[in-house]
Amino acid sequence: MTNDTTHLTGLHTSVMPSEVLTYLDAARGGTFIDCTLGLGGHSELILDAAPDNHVIAFDRDAEAIALAEQRLARFGERFRAIHDDYRSLKEHLVGHHSDGNGVAGILADLGVSSWQLDTPERGFSFRPNTSSLAPSSQSHSTFPLDMRMDRSGGQTAAHFVNTLGERELADLIFEYGEERASRRIARRIVQERAKAPIETTAQLADLVIRAINQKGYWRIHPATRTFQALRIAVNRELDGFPQFVADAVDLLAENGTLVVLTFHSLEDRLIKQAFRFQAGQCVCPASQPFCSCGTQPRVELLTRKSLAPSDAETAANPRSRSAKLRACRKRPTSPEE
Repeated sequence: MTNDTTHLTGLHTSVMPSEVLTYLDAARGGTFIDCTLGLGGHSELILDAAPDNHVIAFDRDAEAIALAEQRLARFGERFRAIHDDYRSLKEHLVGHHSDGNGVAGILADLGVSSWQLDTPERGFSFRPNTSSLAPSSQSHSTFPLDMRMDRSGGQTAAHFVNTLGERELADLIFEYGEERASRRIARRIVQERAKAPIETTAQLADLVIRAINQKGYWRIHPATRTFQALRIAVNRELDGFPQFVADAVDLLAENGTLVVLTFHSLEDRLIKQAFRFQAGQCVCPASQPFCSCGTQPRVELLTRKSLAPSDAETAANPRSRSAKLRACRKRPTSPEE
């Protein structure tokens, strides 16, 4: 494997880099956790921000870790990667909490990396890297319908497509993809798989097009929401956000910050709720006459509303356009606590 990693910068552009560094306050120095390493763009920015910065990074994708480790080799022992789901961070880093020091900042960029999207054999995408395609110009790949971030185990998207019942498929596509045509798509999937298994991105994308029967120019490809829904289900992307945020706050030092980047409304809603709970805001139903959630103010919200990328950034990096950033700071413990 070559040590020349200059090509990696072109494969993935880190989203909202200045905002991330500002809210992490990375220039102050310390140990930071990058929950979603990818190709190491954000980790590199953090390590460059101060000479005594250290980064401990997580990623489920062993291939991405191998590439990032090449990119960040110049930092030596200041960088360490862990091949695991970021939601397991507390069990790996409990020492940082128990010794009373904590970590200076934690970042979670919940987006799929451009490298994964643009590696067709990973099965995340179904079209060339272009934002607007008409039916006459569409060219699908014929790669396996995989979508696993960790290819060492777990069920592929093809397994979901070929084994779930019609109603389960429709509910999955509607809930995770917010696709209004979910029932038509699920019905067509079941009809087609009765003839032969659906095994490639091309097969799935084409049958979604036929199911929706959308004519004319496509601003967003008709299969986009279906692919998003399957990817979320395959990788359990929406599982455990409240516990992750609670664990992250546990690991932070006093005045340490947690920064989360989300890329669709489902993620952002769950992160917003988890942040508000940690800030001491009741999350009980409005109809309930008393509070039973037991929330305590552990953090200060640094972003009352989510932040979006600048117009200049979205023009330069179109894939950043759906990003939303939220940040909070751990409150110092009062003497009576």
